[in-house]
Amino acid sequence: MSKQTPAGRAPKRVCAPLDDETADGLACGDMVSISGVIYTGRDAAHKRICEALAQGLPSPVDWSGQIIYYAGPTPARPGHVIGSCGPTTSGRMDAYTPMMLDQGLKAMIGKGPRSREVIGSMRRHHAVYLAAIGGAAALIATCVRSCEVVAYPDLGPEAIRRMEVVDYPAIVVVDARGNDLFESGPAAWRR
Repeated sequence: MSKQTPAGRAPKRVCAPLDDETADGLACGDMVSISGVIYTGRDAAHKRICEALAQGLPSPVDWSGQIIYYAGPTPARPGHVIGSCGPTTSGRMDAYTPMMLDQGLKAMIGKGPRSREVIGSMRRHHAVYLAAIGGAAALIATCVRSCEVVAYPDLGPEAIRRMEVVDYPAIVVVDARGNDLFESGPAAWRR
């Protein structure tokens, strides 16, 4: 028996990394269940990546088709893969996002609205923005099957991590056509 969304529909199952067809098939408001590889990274890591790219240096991760989760997980307790793993405010990454999308990034997971510039870049690159379930950092951590630091270990919680996830829950907030749940959703969500 599949889990149901509040609207009574089963979430769309998504395997990461993504391709254009998968991203284009997601609509604003869709609930998704992600399995596969996603990466974590916050503003300090984004700044380093973009500075390296601006200098003609390679990124530490090939972002083609990848999903990045704006999070800084806490250390894992004994016997656990990861600690609490809640989202951070996505707008903090807006200055870096167009360059990341130019690298092939296909989806971002976080919380809060995105800028018009970022949404325009998402449309051009067939990318989506997903919201993590707020207040459920411990629950989200149960979806993580493995986690390893792959770049910038000196950043501690903000290091880039490669995580394998199973049935990671999220909602499509901005789809690849630029439809924005913050603009079209309930009045309480609007800017």
